[in-house]
Order: sequence, then structure tokens, then C-alpha cells
Amino acid sequence: MLHESIDSVHGWFDGLGVGGQLAWIVLKILLIAMPVIIAVAFYVVWERKLIGWMHSRHGPMYVGMGVFQAFADVFKLLFKEVIEPVRADKVLYVLAPLIGLAPAFAAWAVVPFDAKLVLADVNAGLLYLLAMTSLGVYGIILAGWASNSKYAFLGAMRSAAQVVSYEIAMGFALVGVLIAAGSLNLTQIVMAQSGDAGLFEWFMWPLLPLFVVYFVSGVAETNRAPFDVVEGESEIVAGHMVEYSGSQFALFFLAEYANMILVSFLTPLFFMGGWLSPFQGLGIPFLSVDGWWWLLIKVVFFASAFIWFRASFPRYRYDQIMRLGWKVFIPLTIAWICVTALMAYYGVFEPFK
Repeated sequence: MLHESIDSVHGWFDGLGVGGQLAWIVLKILLIAMPVIIAVAFYVVWERKLIGWMHSRHGPMYVGMGVFQAFADVFKLLFKEVIEPVRADKVLYVLAPLIGLAPAFAAWAVVPFDAKLVLADVNAGLLYLLAMTSLGVYGIILAGWASNSKYAFLGAMRSAAQVVSYEIAMGFALVGVLIAAGSLNLTQIVMAQSGDAGLFEWFMWPLLPLFVVYFVSGVAETNRAPFDVVEGESEIVAGHMVEYSGSQFALFFLAEYANMILVSFLTPLFFMGGWLSPFQGLGIPFLSVDGWWWLLIKVVFFASAFIWFRASFPRYRYDQIMRLGWKVFIPLTIAWICVTALMAYYGVFEPFK
């Protein structure tokens, strides 16, 4: 029913000619970008409430019983004074938050929410994702450099080294997914996990080490606890963001949480069947029906896991973070890629056709 409604609206816009086609593209972009921005605002509230419950204390409870705390936080950041360092590189200083934010939103173009619900169902979607997620590190480096502050520059170097290190492990983990699915298209990767065995068809079982490495590396790449050395106030102030305030700081804040939500979407798409039901093929009424709601349930779990980690684990030392990335995760992913290749050779996987 939803797909038929979308097709009818699309047909109406196509009937308007070139202008209608451009309007349809803009509408689809807004239908993804606006929910992501709103989700970021309420994700912050959920984080504060969930950590409060885990620590046996109250989270936000005064502004609309805590529900409207998201809007209070947004207004506070937007109306704060923007103070720029006198000796900063003005152009790069302003561009850095935008460079960090743009890839976080551009990556959503190829993320499928259902079998036919995707902005751009391109065959090289996986490569596009790797390219977009790789660009965010430039915003971090430029922010540290353009601020003309030694603290900001040192923090940017530490953060950039961490992001690049764990991005290598994430990329290797996705190579295993590529081998198993036999496709770079994200929709086909999800459909390659379909079958009559329900959740046992998912890639998380044969690719379990890659699944764990991918999600933990996603936590590290987004600079979240226990890998949040960029925000180690007792060590290096606030990293590359130390000279930013007001709306410019809010852009870095928005990019970080948008990337967290993105990783929470990509992990179930690659390893847990995306919108596929865990009871698919088992003939159970209602529960065996695939749909976007299954993807949403999985996303909420992984988004909450980010918060769970923050509430549970102490911050790693920087040398421990780099050792884990280079000496554990990267060798492990390379070894399991070889195992995955052998499994594919002997017909363990059935690529979607």
C-alpha cells in the first residue's frame, strides 16, 4: 500500500516535466534529512534518560516532562554567541563543520528502509558509503588547523588518527559482507539474507567476528565512549571543537549523532537482515511479514547500545585504542575475510539473484 502511494505521487511529479522531476528529488531528500535531524534531537533526550535510568537517577524531567528537552537544547545552541578566534583561518574555520556534516547526511542517499523505499538504489551503494564516511575526517582536521590553537590541533590529530584506523577495520568487515552477498547494492545485500530459516539466514552468524568488529569500530569512528579521547577534558580540553561555540558547535554535534544513527542503520542492514523479519519463512501470522518496522526495532537496539557503552565502560587510553584497532581488529578482519572466501567457495552463501 505504501509503495503504491509513493509510485502514484512519483508519477504525478513526473507528469510536470523537468521541474516536477527536480521537485521530486528535493522532496525525497527532505523526507530523509528532516527525520534525521529530528531523530538526532530526540536521540539526545533518549541518551540522557537511558543513562539516568542506568545510573539510578533522573534524566530530563522539567521541560515538557523531558519530552521537549530536545527543543530547549537546540534553542540554547542556536542563540548562543558565536565567538571566532582572531587569528583563525576564517574560510576554513567556517567550512570545517559543514565538511564534517555534509557526508553524514549524503550517506543516507543509498540507505534502503524497505525493499523499494530508498532514495538512490545504486549498484555501487557500498562503495558510495565508504567514500562518504571517509570524508568526515577532513572536517575534523580542518577544524583543528583553522582554529590556530595548539590544543585544537593536537586533538584533531588524535581524533583523525583514531577515525582513520577504525575505518580500515570497518572497510575490511564490509569486504566480508560483499563476498557473502555477491553484490555492492545495499538492497541486494539485505535480500541475500532472506530464506526459510528466519534469523539464521542473517550474515551475523557466519560473519560474527566481522559483525562485532564493524559495530565496535563504528563506535570508535564516531568518537563515542569508551573511545571518546577527543572529548577527554582532563587530557586535551575538547579536541578540534574547543574553539567553536553556538551554532557552529551544534553542527559538529549534529554530525556526530547523525553518524551514530547511520551506523545503527547500517549494522542491521549488513548483518541482521535489515527490514527482514527474524521469523521470515516460518509461516507465523503477522510476525513473518517483512517490513520497515523490523529495521526500526533493530536500529533502536543498536542506537541504545551506543548509550549503554557510554554508561558502562571507562574511557580507554589512547595507546589502548590504537593497539585494539591495528593489532586486533585489522588482523582479525583480514583472517575472517579468508574464512568467508572459503565459505563462499564451498557454497555456504546463496547470493540474491
